[in-house]
Amino acid sequence: MTDVDVLIVGAGPAGLAAAVELRRSGVSVEIVDQRETIGGAIYRQPIAGVSPVRQTASAERRWHALADDFAASGIAVRHRSVFVGVDGTGLVLIEDRHAGKVRQIAARAVILAVGAVEKVLPRPGWQLAGVSTAGGLQVMMKETGRAPVGRVLLAGNGPLLIAVAAQMAKLGNPPAAIVEAGDPLRRFAAGVGLCAYPDLVTEALAYLRTVHLHRIPWMRTASVVGIERRNNSLRALVRDGRGRERVFEVDRIGLHDGIRPNEFGLPAEHTEEASHPVILRAGDCREALGARAAISDGRRAAGEIARRLSGGGSRPGNEIKRLRQAQDVLGRLFQPVDRADPLLRLPDETILCRCESRTVGDLRRLCAGPDAPSGREVKHNGRYAMGSCQGRFCADNTAALMAALGPDQPPPSPEDLTGRRWPIRPVPIGAIVAARGDETIPQDEQQD
Repeated sequence: MTDVDVLIVGAGPAGLAAAVELRRSGVSVEIVDQRETIGGAIYRQPIAGVSPVRQTASAERRWHALADDFAASGIAVRHRSVFVGVDGTGLVLIEDRHAGKVRQIAARAVILAVGAVEKVLPRPGWQLAGVSTAGGLQVMMKETGRAPVGRVLLAGNGPLLIAVAAQMAKLGNPPAAIVEAGDPLRRFAAGVGLCAYPDLVTEALAYLRTVHLHRIPWMRTASVVGIERRNNSLRALVRDGRGRERVFEVDRIGLHDGIRPNEFGLPAEHTEEASHPVILRAGDCREALGARAAISDGRRAAGEIARRLSGGGSRPGNEIKRLRQAQDVLGRLFQPVDRADPLLRLPDETILCRCESRTVGDLRRLCAGPDAPSGREVKHNGRYAMGSCQGRFCADNTAALMAALGPDQPPPSPEDLTGRRWPIRPVPIGAIVAARGDETIPQDEQQD
């Protein structure tokens, strides 16, 4: 028995675009999303009674076009529902937080469209209260319609820092400064290459204009090398490419070092039709290229599924390839000027695994012997990736530092520390019991 032809996990741009395309192909489709509203992180909708934060004109046009198409489709969304995994019989398990129970859904295909996560490199003091991701500050602004209060420092690498600074300024609280590891103004060749993508140039110029008008300092070729708590404020030590240092006394710090696919704990893509559904990934969880590419990739995944299920569906165009090239240009434009590995320069006392308070020095000592430990040995002997996040936030940095410490050894992967498992996240025991209570217990399982 099939409950729905295609189940889509995630109501961001990729998931919504895939759903609309599938409905046009005559395929039954349903979406599950952990939030009460659609849009994902990129198009995060405000809470009730709050006006949306204004974005660039092109971004707003994309969102309204997608949202209108989705509203007209009449596709059902299971809100406050968390994807748990696909069980051994091929059923999709969903934690329904409205009902407080786990539900089983039989689908012929599943599209995973769960977006991207921010990359944040460790720095001394990055675990302190008041230090968050810059993207987290941006999402908060989209939800509440307000800028974060107090003095805020934005630091790291990439164009998102400029976008967040501009949005903060428009909401009345420009950041104290932007600390950028690259220097896009000095990379003329890459900047010329960006002219092939006029939409990106228009958005970038709009953000830069806002930063300039509000006189927000943009410190390039610089980085935060230490954070300390001083009474009720944070003290951030910033060092530029010439070794000059400056201290910022702020209330909050937003860090950002790029984005990567949110693939932690996801089942592998599965295209062989057997007892399990066809599983495809779409959007930033397959390749982190931004909102435009996510919409195109959602349509690509929908077309592939439709062809498998009914022989219909559209063929993908070249839009994703073009946007991949645009991201490559941005990567060169914002490439950190200092090419030395930042992980190797961290002091031993720097926290690497925040859940278990394991430090860079702890890992160096584990890797100091003649036989380099495997990722699994580091996990069990050093407790890296053993905390409540199970490596969601530390496995990438731990594996990267292990590779840097042992350049002559085969480089470990984050999966060496985390393994491949589901559920993706803990499920309340009560939700499992409630699901069991919905079933009739077979006679041979009943007890006197």
